[in-house]
Amino acid sequence: MYGKRVMEEKRKKSRVLIIGATGRLGHYLTRFSIESGHPTFALIRNSTFPDPSKSSRLKSLSDAGATLLKGSLEDEGSLEEAVRKVDVVISAIPSKHVLDQKLLIKVIKQAGSIKRFIPAEYGADPDKTQVSDLDHGFYSKKSELRRMIESEAIPHTYICCGLFMRILLPSLAQPGLQSPPIDKVTVFGDGNVKAVFVNEVDAAAFTIKTIDDPRTLNKTVYLRPPGNVCSMNDLVELWEGKIEKKLEKTCLTENQLLKKIKETPYPENMEMVFIYSVFIKGDHTYFDIESSGGVSGTELYPDVKYMTVSEFLDTLL
Repeated sequence: MYGKRVMEEKRKKSRVLIIGATGRLGHYLTRFSIESGHPTFALIRNSTFPDPSKSSRLKSLSDAGATLLKGSLEDEGSLEEAVRKVDVVISAIPSKHVLDQKLLIKVIKQAGSIKRFIPAEYGADPDKTQVSDLDHGFYSKKSELRRMIESEAIPHTYICCGLFMRILLPSLAQPGLQSPPIDKVTVFGDGNVKAVFVNEVDAAAFTIKTIDDPRTLNKTVYLRPPGNVCSMNDLVELWEGKIEKKLEKTCLTENQLLKKIKETPYPENMEMVFIYSVFIKGDHTYFDIESSGGVSGTELYPDVKYMTVSEFLDTLL
């Protein structure tokens, strides 16, 4: 009886296709999908199977219970075959390839059976960023994809989680550094504008929670975990407390930062563009979630345990 009940529960869970499963975020998404009881499929490029550097990752996915499907975002036939097997499609491809999802949207539309598509976003809300003249299309491409999804009336959920902790935080948002400063630190603007940081594994956990939740259908889910919404001043104070030492602070104004961005060639200036976006313009936090029509992931799923900024900084000591 127990086995029969487990099988019935599994049948109720949406079948999930992960695209980009061999990447860091995609691996976490696949793991949580399986652990949550979803029959889980991963679309894997043909060239990945014989790649020795990827074999252990593929084996771990397969051993965990994922069904590996051969195919790619450029191959319409393999996409059609994969999409027909599932109810939900989650993409975790790198941001620079975001427009490669266009054919996938066409296939999802033609199939007409997908209950939800979660495209590759997992950053700032591209419709609310204020750096379109600086980011070389980084966010406008994501907005373009959103408009395609909406014009085709594809059921969807957008996940916006600020910045992954491995971006900016390891250097305490100091351009060019690989580790946190121990003597001097640059503070941008007045240092009070707050950014949001989320660990990738936690972003994946929240994402999988949304799959069968009607509250998140055709919504933007924002992750602003308490303890992870921090200004530059907050970060400096946290770090000073951990190293038990005061840092010498230099303030860089908005105009000074803009000048540095414009003087630095692309893509080397993108780190500063992200700093400008989150610590000067406040692109993560200048708007209210509810009034913007979105929903708060941390309020919907208070049971999800996540790493805080303070805990992440502990790993840098």
